[in-house]
Amino acid sequence: MADTSVRIDGNTLRLPGGVAVRFIRTLRLPETGTHPLPPGLGEFPVRRVADYGDRVPEAWRARGGVMLPVYLREAMWLSFAGTSEPAAFQVGVGKVCAVSGRPWSDRLARGPQNYVVLPRQPWLDGINSGTGTVRQFVAVPLGLGATVEGQVTGEEVWGGVQLQSFALNDRELARWRAEERQRAEERQRSMPPPSGYGAAMPMAAPPVSAGFGAPMPMAAPPAPGSVPAPAAGAAPSSAPRAAAAMGLGVGGSMRQEVYQDDRPLTDWSERPAGRVFVHLVTPPEWRRITGEAAPPSPVDRAAYTRAGLPWFDYYDEDAQDVAPTGTLQSVKPVGDWLGDDHEPWQPPTPGQTHQLKDAPGKPVEDGDW
Repeated sequence: MADTSVRIDGNTLRLPGGVAVRFIRTLRLPETGTHPLPPGLGEFPVRRVADYGDRVPEAWRARGGVMLPVYLREAMWLSFAGTSEPAAFQVGVGKVCAVSGRPWSDRLARGPQNYVVLPRQPWLDGINSGTGTVRQFVAVPLGLGATVEGQVTGEEVWGGVQLQSFALNDRELARWRAEERQRAEERQRSMPPPSGYGAAMPMAAPPVSAGFGAPMPMAAPPAPGSVPAPAAGAAPSSAPRAAAAMGLGVGGSMRQEVYQDDRPLTDWSERPAGRVFVHLVTPPEWRRITGEAAPPSPVDRAAYTRAGLPWFDYYDEDAQDVAPTGTLQSVKPVGDWLGDDHEPWQPPTPGQTHQLKDAPGKPVEDGDW
């Protein structure tokens, strides 16, 4: 029987079939205009809900999964770097598909496509909202109607983020693996053999820069008076209570394509290989539950620009963009609920935008959602 376990490797979620997902902190964009892609400002820490079962709400225990801390109106993107084999990957925001705008489903669909294709899709910064654009994922509390879930369904029940992966079916996966072995053998044969003393050694690949595919580390300094995280099953310092539930709304628009799958739908397995519910936790709740300080708030826009961090444009001329749906195009930004952002915007300077082209720990517990 296939392993359906989801595991945490550092702050990376590893789903069956070689899917790797990291949640990356980033700069929130203005809600007007269309912008290049901002790079990462470090990873969100990820923890298993089951390790804090006596400190989290009962509903969280029932849904299982993982949790991460996020500030009000903080932006994030999802990195799929490190995914090793082809996968059809679904991303839900409050159980609304971030690609199609349709209700969450345990089946893949076309017309509209309700998944991204990995590793072809290197990242996802927001909901598929326009031709060649997405609207940035931005954290907001449930109850205002500002989330994608609230605007699309008219109610806010789930919040959080839902992830689900589908592998190739057995026949297609065996074919893909055979082709990969053949390509690896051809690359090996094409390498020139060493020829005597002083022969040039193969040049090692350059280190990955702190660019869009490699988020810049931003370590959280320990807060004064911080307490150690409780061990799994340890007695809680306070009884579980209803946590401030968070979901994802949308912010500014950026240039990013959501690629159309060029495989027939029958190439994919009919059932998901694995899934996980990601709970979004406010920093105070994170500290109460885990005993850890949440990461610091992202730097302000002026400091971000003064640091000269690069921005990115990514375009793949061999891929076709998934057409946007009216459902997601009509989702309004969180500023319509929370008010305007009065922090002055500092656009990137000329030349700052770059053109791009099983794990340790116990399995993450799944639940009812």
